[in-house]
Order: sequence, then C-alpha cells, then structure tokens
Amino acid sequence: MSKVGFSFIILSVLMSFGLQAQKVNIEMGRNDIALNQLFTITLEVQNARLQSYSGFPEISGFQKRGTSSSSSTNFINGVRSSTQSITQNYLPTAEGTFKVAPFTIRVNGEDVRSEGTTVRVGPAIQQQSRRQDPFGDPFQDFFGQRNQAQPQEFVNIEADAFLALTTDKSAVYPGEGFTMTLAFYVSQNNRAEMRFHQLGEQLEEIIKKIKPANCWEENFNIESISGEPVTINGEQFNQFKIYQATYYPLNNDPIEIPKIGLELIKYQIAKNRTFFGQNKKEELVKFYSKPKTVTIKEMPEHPLKESVSVGNYKLEEKISDRSVHTGNSFNYEFSIVGEGNISGINELQLKSDENFDLFPPNTKQSINRNNGKVRGRKSFSFYGIPNEPGTFDMGDYFSWIYFNTRTEKYDTLKSDVTLVVTGESKKNESILSNDMGSFYDAMDIENNKLVSLDSRKNLRTVINVIIFAMIGLVVALMFKK
Repeated sequence: MSKVGFSFIILSVLMSFGLQAQKVNIEMGRNDIALNQLFTITLEVQNARLQSYSGFPEISGFQKRGTSSSSSTNFINGVRSSTQSITQNYLPTAEGTFKVAPFTIRVNGEDVRSEGTTVRVGPAIQQQSRRQDPFGDPFQDFFGQRNQAQPQEFVNIEADAFLALTTDKSAVYPGEGFTMTLAFYVSQNNRAEMRFHQLGEQLEEIIKKIKPANCWEENFNIESISGEPVTINGEQFNQFKIYQATYYPLNNDPIEIPKIGLELIKYQIAKNRTFFGQNKKEELVKFYSKPKTVTIKEMPEHPLKESVSVGNYKLEEKISDRSVHTGNSFNYEFSIVGEGNISGINELQLKSDENFDLFPPNTKQSINRNNGKVRGRKSFSFYGIPNEPGTFDMGDYFSWIYFNTRTEKYDTLKSDVTLVVTGESKKNESILSNDMGSFYDAMDIENNKLVSLDSRKNLRTVINVIIFAMIGLVVALMFKK
C-alpha cells in the first residue's frame, strides 16, 4: 500500500526567476451565480512560488467553503515559465445582490489590491441528472440496471503529528536570552493528508498570546516554511518551524507561556474511490501545544547588578597608533563581541583625568540571528588627545563590566593596549593661549600690599567723628546769629 504524503502548501521561494519576473493577479469568479453555486476568488502567482499570503477576505452573505490549488511549469523555446494559483470558494447563504468590498492580500511580502466586485445570486438551479443523459449511463451493472446514487463514505485517518512550543532554556538570569520555537512535527510514517489553514492570520493571534510582555525580543523572521528532518525518541519526524524568537527578560517575573492551538485542514479519504466524484473531504482539526514556564534566577550580589549586561562576550580592540605625541590625536575602538542582547549594551563609563581629552564615542552594532542564537558586535570608537607625556595602560580608561552567563560570575572586559606619549605637557596650554580681558591686565599695575581690616575700621571711625564735629559747628554758628 502506498502511503499518502503529508502535503502542506509549503511556501518557499524558487530563485529560477528574479523578483522582476514575478507577477501576481487576483481574479474574481462569475458575477451571476445560483444559490447552490460557488463564487470564487483566485490568487495567481506567475514565475515564482508562493512564499506567504495573508488570507482571503470575508464576504457578507457568503460562507467560505475550502480552497483548491494548482501549479504548472512550461518550457517554450528553452524559456521556463511557471504559474501557481490558490482558489478560495464561497457559498452564498441567500439570494440577492452582494458587494465584494475592495481588499488587499499580502503576497510574498508585497500588498496586492483588488477593487472588489458585485455578485448577483439567483434561485437555486436543478443539477442535470445522469438519468437524463441522452447517451445513457456507461456505469451499468452486469444486469443492465443503473447504479443508484449512494452517499459517499469517508474514512478518517489519524494524523501522526503534533504541535510543540519549546524553549532552549528553562531558567535564565534577568537579561539572559532564551530562544522560543513554535513548530509542527509530522512523523515520516504519517498517512493523513493535511495542509495549513490561514496560517498568517492564526500566527498573528498566536504571537499575541505567547509573546512575554516583560522581555526584549529579537525575532528570527521566518519567511519560508519547509520541513527539516529531526529524530525524536528514535522516531523520524519532519519539523516545520512556524515562529522563532529570542527573548531577554527585563525583570525577575517568571515567563508564563500558555497553551496555544493551531488549526489545520485534514482530509478524510473516500472509502470507495471512483473515477468521477469526490474522493476526499476537508475537515478542520486543531493541534495544541503544552504550557511552558521559564523561571528567572536571582543575580549574585554586586553594586552594578541592576544595570550590567548579561551574556557571553569577549573584547576586540584596535588603536590607530601605540606611540603618539602630546597634542596629537589618536583613534581607539572598543568592540564587545558575543552572544547576548547586543542592543541592550550601554555605553562605556570613561575615567576622566587631565592626561587625556576623550570625546564621546561613535557607536555601531551588528546582529546575526542564526541557528536559534543571537550573536553580534557593538563597537565604540573614541577620539582622544593626550595632554601629558608618559606610558599609559589604556585598561585604566577603557573597561566594561558584565555578568558572564557561562561562568555565572561578574566579569570585566579591559583594554590590553599600552599607549606611549612623548612631548611636553599640554595641561596649561589652553589657559595661556586665552585672553582673559582687562581685569587680568590690571593685575600687573595694581599694588599687591596687604591691608589690615582693623585699620580700615579705625579710619571709618575718624571720618564719622569729623563729620559730626562739622555738623555741630554749623549749628552753633546759626544760634550765634
């Protein structure tokens, strides 16, 4: 017996054609239909494979009744062309005229717009019976009697598959990253035929539920879904990663990840298959993950435990010249490289003294998300001018404290560069080169002899006595007259 493969609408990009060759169309079905006929919307992609699409719209007065897909590849005069289409079926619920409003479907990361249409639904029509076929029924039994139409029976095949939400760590320190992966696993012995159902819309709601509010996120941005073989308890599975991100807790609150469900379309197979007629039937099934908790470990005591970065880092540094003259500039770069929350690394706290003029750094960073890990580099580029001659250990000026998740201890990245400065001191040069104005010019001609504060007080007393004496003399002269 041949096994029925697990057929998803796997969305991956084939690079046989450039992006310029891709063409996307949205086609509407017939505008006049009967109550028992289907209206359709078809999404067609030419010269590319569907990587993703956001889903078909809901239409008032209609119910969605499954989708169908097709693909074709042609070679004409050595030129290859391909077409892939997905058709959404809609069954009307009443007679009347219905408006299909303008809508947009996001296809392979680009928005494709349709202006909509108007659909007129008339009374149900009677389907032509085989008994009215003027050419007769070719499927008669050996006794010349017609086969009576019998309801088709379908067999439900159990799916050997499961949904799992996993984390690479069950306990982390605040600021330490853990990677969360949501994946669908299908046994290589699976016989049930399934495909994803409105995955983009479901994933949007799932992320809202599982994304921790108290974490910084680095999303791996899965753009295509394809099966990767994995072994679980000795059994071979295909893993379909749906979502993956690394989270960095910002406080000590535990991370509670709830149980979530993912809905798929699974097909029931006809018990007695025929050349004509329906041989499989869709049903919606839901797979659930288990809830998950990530606990937060207490950081060891340290004066900077509330502010240090957490991760596994190393230092890479470079300097423009290890020997420089006073007054001449140099460039120094301090790069923090490794695994952790690169975006959360704070600027270095510099030691300030009269030996150097150090200016605020230029900062740049790069982040790589690969194989479930977030790694990167954050570089601080400094511009400095030495003011004093001597031999200087740049580790006294450039260092960075962090918590090492590998050793579970506080660690320091410290410069190993020794800078030799030659020349004369430049400490007072800036004061001598500035004109301080007329106040300082007057210092050369002013008497610098000290004056006793007591002598000033006695002088003031004598002056007051003279003033009162003169007043008394004037009053006496006035009375004498």
